[in-house]
Amino acid sequence: MTLRVAMVGAAWGAMAHLPAWRALGDVEVTAICTSREETARAAAQRYGIERPFWDALAMCRDPDIDIIDLGTRPNLRVPWIIAALHAGKHLYNASPHAPDWSAAKSIDNAWRASQSIGVVDAFIEHVPAVRRQIELIEQGYIGTPIGGTCHFNISLFNAPAADFPYAWFADGKAGVSGLRNNGSHALYPLMKALGPIVDLVADDRQVLAEWPFADGSRIEPETNDTGNAMLRFASGALVQLQAGWAMPQHDGWLLDLYGSEGRLMSRSPTFPTARDCKLFGAKLQDKADQHAPTDLPEVEVPQAYFGGNRVGIDADFPVPPAFPMALSMRKMVDAIHGKASAAPDFGRALEVERVMEAMRLSSAERRWVAPGNID
Repeated sequence: MTLRVAMVGAAWGAMAHLPAWRALGDVEVTAICTSREETARAAAQRYGIERPFWDALAMCRDPDIDIIDLGTRPNLRVPWIIAALHAGKHLYNASPHAPDWSAAKSIDNAWRASQSIGVVDAFIEHVPAVRRQIELIEQGYIGTPIGGTCHFNISLFNAPAADFPYAWFADGKAGVSGLRNNGSHALYPLMKALGPIVDLVADDRQVLAEWPFADGSRIEPETNDTGNAMLRFASGALVQLQAGWAMPQHDGWLLDLYGSEGRLMSRSPTFPTARDCKLFGAKLQDKADQHAPTDLPEVEVPQAYFGGNRVGIDADFPVPPAFPMALSMRKMVDAIHGKASAAPDFGRALEVERVMEAMRLSSAERRWVAPGNID
């Protein structure tokens, strides 16, 4: 059975989501929606998509669509998500999953009342090096987790191009920030590797008061761009998280975790993808030698992780995010057919949003907060 997919948002969706969906073979992208008729028709023609929409609610209710891929602003998505769930659609939703905690609960209630599969476009756990890192941790490579560091820093608005398509990140009503965006992407693999977070302390702030664009224009953003947190996991592990979009000469992705028996680190110069993200690590072979090497040796990731998995592209595909994204989409389609579990699903998304709300409260009130007390 071929599933019919509709995408909301053309800029990012056409670049990465479209080839990822088309790589599956048993789905067809049949519709695309933008905010205006002329842009919707132009996008449909350009990408060979049959049906243009400029009313997202109408598309979410259309009986000839099975999956809705929502890739635009978090605050705009909420009514579309709920309408799509009420109409029995399956959802592939961008991260951050919701603009705030209240909206996250509304989405969760609608999802749990439905029979729909809901997946979040937080595909870092499907990047081969990170996927292997999580598996090795689950297999006991590092022993009992003790601590670590996670960085996800990129330079979005230090010197943006004049036509940069995400200037709307400045909108305080959009439900985005450096910590909500990059931090949520980081929390999915962190929580998959280490389990639930029992308490945290966070600082969320703005360090760029102005965005100077290449054409001389400037924006004074209403959003925060830099977040730091200390996360205590139920296992006892304590992890430092830094996430944002305002670091000059950014350090990209780092997930460095250690335990009683060893250490594993995945690293990428930017948003982690299949080829540029590498895995490093070492086990404590000699119990008398407690000194880890300064430079961890690279850990080989099996070649099978870079292709196959019933998707028609591999890690060498010229749009780097498309391959791990296609792996996430593959699991979603298999889940719709009752053959697999989707990941990360809307249940995990609620827990990530719960942690994000705890971070917001912690930063505002300058105190430790237990996510489990958020309801």
